[in-house]
Amino acid sequence: MEKSRETFRQIIIGLLLVLVGGVVGYKIGGKENIPLVSTAIEKVSNIRVTKTEQPDDFKTIEFDTFWQVWSTLEKSYLDPEKLKKDEMVYGAIKGMTAALGDPYTVFLPPEDQKRNEEDLHGSFFGVGIQLGYIDNVLAVTTPLKGMPAEKAGVKAKDLILHVKDDRKGLDSDTQGWSLSEGVDHIRGERGTSITLTLLRREEKAEPFQVTLARDEIIVPSVEHSFIEHNGKKAALITLSRFGERTDAELNLAIQDILTQTPKVDAVILDLRNNPGGFLDGAITVASEFIKSGLVVTQQGKSTKRDYSVVGTSRLADYPVVVVVNGGSASAAEIVAGALRDRRDAKLIGEKTFGKGTVQDALRLDNGAGLHVTIARWLLPKGDWIHEAGIPVAIEVKDDPDTELDEVIEKAKEEALK
Repeated sequence: MEKSRETFRQIIIGLLLVLVGGVVGYKIGGKENIPLVSTAIEKVSNIRVTKTEQPDDFKTIEFDTFWQVWSTLEKSYLDPEKLKKDEMVYGAIKGMTAALGDPYTVFLPPEDQKRNEEDLHGSFFGVGIQLGYIDNVLAVTTPLKGMPAEKAGVKAKDLILHVKDDRKGLDSDTQGWSLSEGVDHIRGERGTSITLTLLRREEKAEPFQVTLARDEIIVPSVEHSFIEHNGKKAALITLSRFGERTDAELNLAIQDILTQTPKVDAVILDLRNNPGGFLDGAITVASEFIKSGLVVTQQGKSTKRDYSVVGTSRLADYPVVVVVNGGSASAAEIVAGALRDRRDAKLIGEKTFGKGTVQDALRLDNGAGLHVTIARWLLPKGDWIHEAGIPVAIEVKDDPDTELDEVIEKAKEEALK
């Protein structure tokens, strides 16, 4: 059994968001937010129900009812075309994991697993748009800078009314599409074309078409900029997830921060809407701000492990403020909590999501995935924040009706006092 699966790094994703042919967005407090994932689907072998003999280790488990239901469906169900054996098997496995009552122990069919891997990798083939809904209509929330959609003039809040892709045999209105369906239809192979019928939300606007050639879309997990206040300068580091590119991207940001003239006086770490990612990524990020000692403790079924600072702690001497909200989960909460406990860093914004468990991410033989909860994690002072979240020192909400980011404004004031 162990030989039949490939184990990924421990993963602590808090919110399993699905990103699209560009990228999928989501809304918190009425405002479009950061994109997270997407991918190109590779073909996988269909499961066939051919091996029905139970392994010796499971001889005591009763499967008669399962096969009775299966047989009845095959004999009597009104629409035989809907009896897709692979999907039925996947559905049964999903039900098995769901029976545990743990939303983070999940089975991912091959297509979902591929999306999840692409999310953490941070690149995929698509047109470079963040998707969401406006008045229940599929819409562009953000066109990614420098990507095909933005180059073609696609703008935020353009409604997507129709999608045509001759190669896929697709020519359909988007009414009733889920975000996942939007992902599947809009993404595709590099160099292939797709035509979107858009409606710009302006008075007397008419639908128009734009044809886009798909390309590789790279979604950075770390972005940084510099802001000034009272004659001082702060580095603003925005971290959207803890993926495969995060360490390298953060390294470049820190190098730029350290060589600034005049020098940087403080650092603001923005973890809003960051759903998590790799555990080792959280340790690495926290270690840049903490000189030594404990970052987080992992407490498993029968084991306990302390994770301490690794690396050079290049930002440990800078005053730091951490910005969080209800979309900050898992690995983001590890970093926020560690900086609070070990650096007395002030948390500003809104209480975090509250996801305090660790999952082992396994890749099964047919490309499917299985995330299994294997441990809980504890902050340096011993707090387990699962379902409770981490409270902030200063509560500030961003007003979606203003251009100003009120949370960053408050963080700037606190960091550069």
